[in-house]
Amino acid sequence: MVSPRVKLDPTVSLGSVEKLREPLEDQLTSALQNAVTKVDDHYHGESVAAVEDELLKATKTGLHPDVAKAFTPDQEQLHEVAAQIVKDA
Repeated sequence: MVSPRVKLDPTVSLGSVEKLREPLEDQLTSALQNAVTKVDDHYHGESVAAVEDELLKATKTGLHPDVAKAFTPDQEQLHEVAAQIVKDA
């Protein structure tokens, strides 16, 4: 099974909450990994694009609404995760 890890862009400053970078990465990673499990468990031949959409929705569902609103994953990497789920099915 795919085990993605979210890393925030180190060139983007989080300002006064910089100390929260690692916990935020952990929270995002956990939400994405939970989404991978859910989507993988319910996969029934959907397209990579559909799996990608499901991953994003499921990940955001697992986050605080404010975090979910601001979460914009790297689309290429999300696509790779979705493609791996489809390939492994």
